[in-house]
Amino acid sequence: MAQEEQRNYDKEKLQSAKVAFITQRLDLTPVQAEKFWPAYNQHNKEKRNLMREIDLLGRDAEKLNNEQAKAFLEKKFEVGQKILDLEKDFIKQITKIISPVQAIKLDDVNKDFARHIYRMQRSKKPE
Repeated sequence: MAQEEQRNYDKEKLQSAKVAFITQRLDLTPVQAEKFWPAYNQHNKEKRNLMREIDLLGRDAEKLNNEQAKAFLEKKFEVGQKILDLEKDFIKQITKIISPVQAIKLDDVNKDFARHIYRMQRSKKPE
């Protein structure tokens, strides 16, 4: 139980760090941040669910016959299109909240945060 609580705490700490990092790097105003974060979080939740769907589809891909593989590929592209549509809708939504320049920076800032966390984790590992 204590380990579960620690994992939840770490998840919350990571989320707080991400909010601070992105807010600072995009230079979000308090008004922008108030509207941006609920939209961003909802978008990420929906995207995660679609990505999980693709992962689940591909679990036994090497065991498929040709017909099943063909159906798998169709479903994979269908879900990929849903992700693309989700991204397009998200950009339309957030450019009503943040500037288009900030929206363009968002992808790079997300990647920068992931690299930042990766570097921090690597520096903590004993050699």
